[in-house]
Amino acid sequence: MKKKIDYTTFYERVGQLNGWNFSSLKVTSEGIGWNFYEEVTRCTQPSDLLLDIGTGGGEAVLSIAHAALLLVGIDLSRGMIETAQRNLKASGSRSNVRFVHMNADQLTFPDQFFNVVSSRHCDFCATEVFRVLADGGVFLTQQVSENDKCNISKAFDRGQSLGVQPGTLMERYKRELREAGFQDIEAHEYNATEYYATPDDLLFLLTHAPIIPGFGEKQSDFERFQQFVGQNRCDKGIRTNSARFMLTARK
Repeated sequence: MKKKIDYTTFYERVGQLNGWNFSSLKVTSEGIGWNFYEEVTRCTQPSDLLLDIGTGGGEAVLSIAHAALLLVGIDLSRGMIETAQRNLKASGSRSNVRFVHMNADQLTFPDQFFNVVSSRHCDFCATEVFRVLADGGVFLTQQVSENDKCNISKAFDRGQSLGVQPGTLMERYKRELREAGFQDIEAHEYNATEYYATPDDLLFLLTHAPIIPGFGEKQSDFERFQQFVGQNRCDKGIRTNSARFMLTARK
């Protein structure tokens, strides 16, 4: 039986230390299909109320604070919310942004409260999203595809989606959205090439994102890491891939 990965503990630790902030990484990409939060702002009016599920350290929501009348970011990790509160204070305590510790499966908001709901790289409950969205409201989610960082997963012989058929998660979410009552469901995908400038940049990613579960717990991880760097280094940097899909749906 496949061992269940303890993501809760991981996100609590990373949330307190770093939040979901990867802005310090020196990485270039080729083939990015969209910027998720730019897509969110395109669907948002200045009079709208926006909910961001799995907001992490609030970095993305704070960057689009101008887009809506009220932005609420929720996360299951208390560590992430603590970091989000610090980021909010450092940003000048934007009066239209709130961060709340909350389970996405049990949203404590009234029916039809939000005009837009977003969720990036976080699980969500389609029926709860449908309930809190106003009629005509829009839901957008970006998720990590199963073939993301595929050369890294192969090098370490483990990964969060190693061995799972690409498209499995997307089809599951599409089905759940249809069953919840959403209409006009659209899907988009991209598989971009990424180049990390230095081994330290890639190492930061692997220690702050659950790409390789339990990375660093084994001494052999660092030996495999050095081998991977040597085998995938080129003039542009250390090569891997970023595979994403985005779903949009209207109530």
